[in-house]
Amino acid sequence: MPGASPMSAVAAVLTRPVLTLNRHWRAVKTTSVLNAIALVMRGRAVIVDPETYEEHTLLSWGEAARAQDRFRSFVIRTPRLTLVAPEVIRLVAYEGRSEGTVVFSRRNLFKRDRYTCQYCGAQPGPESLTIDHVLPKSRGGKSEWTNCVLACLGCNAKKADRTPDEARMTLRRAPKKPAWSVLVNIPRGERRLSWEQFLSKAYWEVELEP
Repeated sequence: MPGASPMSAVAAVLTRPVLTLNRHWRAVKTTSVLNAIALVMRGRAVIVDPETYEEHTLLSWGEAARAQDRFRSFVIRTPRLTLVAPEVIRLVAYEGRSEGTVVFSRRNLFKRDRYTCQYCGAQPGPESLTIDHVLPKSRGGKSEWTNCVLACLGCNAKKADRTPDEARMTLRRAPKKPAWSVLVNIPRGERRLSWEQFLSKAYWEVELEP
């Protein structure tokens, strides 16, 4: 970083985003280099080499020549420390809510259905979309992933208190609980080439044997 002071250069590296995987190698969020280092120091995470999938402690990561070669532009240097900033970490301890659970919420439902009416395909904006129960609540339908979809005001009024078949309406796709990776929000400009294999939809949809 030409012209930057040593401390400002360190601060810039410490705020770089790091992809965080859960215990099962699923991408769940991003964090800062500073927080990632703290998690590794406390034994709550390990650093993952995104090319070899090898796992490292701070010491072994700093000593890895390959890491130095690939990420030499992102090195934290202070009078007492030289450390290559990680780009991917994996949690080895439980962190908050069950790692495989996708919360059934209005926000996540809008994300799953991509702000699109699941009957006509319109995208009128969130203020003109409602949550429709495929099997109406008045007839025992539950508020859950497999029974709720987004509907525009027109389709919601047309369907009323009926099932899609009764209203002669067709769902664009059957509602289901989304994969965890659908809910990983990576802001524009933060995505790293080294993250792609962890964020790939095909990569995570392969069923693993128990």
